[in-house]
Amino acid sequence: MTAITPAPRRARVLAERGRRGALPWLFLAPGLLLALVFKFWPMAQGVWLSFFKVRPFLGDQWVGLDNYTRVLTDHRFQDAIGHTLLLGLGQSVGAIVVGFALALLLEGQARSLKLIRTAVFLPVVTATAVVGEMWRLLYYPTSDGMINHALGLLGLGPVQFLDNPDTALWATMGMSVWLLAPYNMVIILAGLAGVDRTLYEAAAMDGVSLWQRLRHVTLPAIRPALGIVLTLAAIRGLRVFTEVYVLTGGGPAGSTEVWMTRAYTLGFTRNDIGGASAASVVLLCATLLLTVTVHHFRKRGGVR
Repeated sequence: MTAITPAPRRARVLAERGRRGALPWLFLAPGLLLALVFKFWPMAQGVWLSFFKVRPFLGDQWVGLDNYTRVLTDHRFQDAIGHTLLLGLGQSVGAIVVGFALALLLEGQARSLKLIRTAVFLPVVTATAVVGEMWRLLYYPTSDGMINHALGLLGLGPVQFLDNPDTALWATMGMSVWLLAPYNMVIILAGLAGVDRTLYEAAAMDGVSLWQRLRHVTLPAIRPALGIVLTLAAIRGLRVFTEVYVLTGGGPAGSTEVWMTRAYTLGFTRNDIGGASAASVVLLCATLLLTVTVHHFRKRGGVR
């Protein structure tokens, strides 16, 4: 029987490794193709158009950085930056706190808790536009609205939640917290599942209070889960759009206008595609910068 020489054997091993390495890419190819066609190519086109004054049927005119200068010096965009930061920070902190509280309350293996967790998670799998329309009914400005009806039982008059510039942004923030908290709850629950229960037992035997247990046992143990939640919150906070568009459309009097609704108005209402593209590129850069910053602090916290 003839022995296989080392060279052919090495070639066969390399060919087998090549087939195994190509198989995952074969499965990923459809998704990568869709992402290329519907995400990355339009993104590249948006960056390109941000340097032009787009004139359909007349030819685009190169304007360089004029679109960026115009966007960054526009007082409507400057107001939108403040609204975006306030809404993003408020909804992120609120959703993390509420999600953490829900995770602590619904932690366990009982069947009833599983059913409750499923019910609590329903807002996440519901279309944001549908959730927004539901909250519009809850915020209805007369006593026919559920929230105002409840306030009427307490002797409080109807509140113009969405029609008052002083309350519209906070009302939008409340809906965003309700929508995002269950998603954070699931991630934090996954982190709580990995906490060593003997630490809780030892803390209870030592007479440690509940707050000290949360601070010194629970929070350090779920730090990776909290890092993921913070990263996602940083991305979502700057890209908020659907909630505002469905609830208020940026009104009243621009009091809830955020960066993305302003870019949408610029591009699809005023037909300023170049300016809207520049605003989108600025938002993309800000999101990337914030994400990298949060990831950097996550890594530093993990090392410590």
